[in-house]
Amino acid sequence: MQKVLVVDDEIVIIDVIQSYLEKAGYQVVTAMNGVECMRQFILYKPDLVILDLMLPDHSGEDLCKTIRAQSDVAVIMVTAKSSINSRIRGLSLGADDYLIKPFDPRELITRVKTVLRRTEEHRLLAYSIEWDDGKLIIDDERHKVFARGEELSLTSREYDLLVTLARHPGRVWTRDELVVRAFGFQYEGDLRTIDAFIKTLRQKLEENPRQPRYVHTVYGVGYRFEVKPL
Repeated sequence: MQKVLVVDDEIVIIDVIQSYLEKAGYQVVTAMNGVECMRQFILYKPDLVILDLMLPDHSGEDLCKTIRAQSDVAVIMVTAKSSINSRIRGLSLGADDYLIKPFDPRELITRVKTVLRRTEEHRLLAYSIEWDDGKLIIDDERHKVFARGEELSLTSREYDLLVTLARHPGRVWTRDELVVRAFGFQYEGDLRTIDAFIKTLRQKLEENPRQPRYVHTVYGVGYRFEVKPL
């Protein structure tokens, strides 16, 4: 049963959404403020978050940024803000959909089903990823990495770092972004330790770590994953 976290400061709206979601076969957890939202998010690891943007203690935009920095979970923003700029900002923060109050709960259920189907298809396709004509394989379902036919012995940090980079080929990541996305917002290490992780990852991954084919340094910014032609 897929789990949905509903975050809104109006109990009537929570009750209505929860009732419709449960009738549609979803397991529902709720929160009425930002602090409770993050507690429930970490505790229950929902498949989708329905997030009101106007909460008493935190803005929904900030919560969306925090959630998106550490997870690919589906997010539907719900708000009374109807301006096009608000919608653009919400989607640019990583929301998968945006619904304006007042809305028909049946429309919300349809959007929940659509967003979950789309994100689930993406996850299934990403369980095993190959690059470089199969010379590099990341099997996320088994938590294994193979390079040139041999399984690599990676630490959990090295693995998380590689997966974060490889799932977004061509994207340039700053050290701050990599820390939050790969290690979580509670990571307390120095940002420069990312450089050490990259160094050891290259030594295990690359045929020639001094001339990497996969994990590249973008000087003055951070790192990028991209298969460099021979």
